[in-house]
Amino acid sequence: MTPKPDLRPAALPSSWSHEQNGRRFSPSAARNIEPIAEALADVLPQAGRVLELASGSGQHVAAFARLWPALIWQPTDGNGDNLSSIADWAEGAANILPPVVLNACAAGWGRAQAGQDAVLLANLLHLISTPEAELLLAEAAQALAPGGVFCLYGPFRRDGALVTEGDIAFDARLKGQDPAIGYKDIGWVEGRLHAAGLVSDRLVQMPAGNLLLVTRRP
Repeated sequence: MTPKPDLRPAALPSSWSHEQNGRRFSPSAARNIEPIAEALADVLPQAGRVLELASGSGQHVAAFARLWPALIWQPTDGNGDNLSSIADWAEGAANILPPVVLNACAAGWGRAQAGQDAVLLANLLHLISTPEAELLLAEAAQALAPGGVFCLYGPFRRDGALVTEGDIAFDARLKGQDPAIGYKDIGWVEGRLHAAGLVSDRLVQMPAGNLLLVTRRP
């Protein structure tokens, strides 16, 4: 049997933590690249297609694609203004497809993107409403090929409660801007994914009280 290659990430270039060439830069994305990559190393397929939802600045997909060159990465974002930044971060990575606009809260994209070996989403569910989150989770499940993995990272409620003082303040600030948004309970999220046909793989405790939920299509 051929041994499974070591997929754990190498050290990331220090230049990725500085803004270059006008590309957008998110300090939080820069901070969480390495811990997310360490968790993904245990669950990503060795080859295949990965769809990233809400790619934002493009920092995540640029880092992960270079760490896993055997995977073909498709970055997407609901805001077309982000595509140029994503493309700039992706420059030189042959395994990153051109970024496209995809509204992850709209119906139908899951079937349109069907056959993905992995779908990755970071830091979005707390910024959308519960009905939007429910639709997104159902569509993500539809996008997966058999055996495909859905990796969901972010801050969550746990048994209805917020864990840290920072979470309490941030959730209150979000709800002050829009009462329909805010932290979702991780149990509710997992239940919606189970209802969509996925099975739980693992729940990884991440820095700053965040979680990485991994589910799979049987």
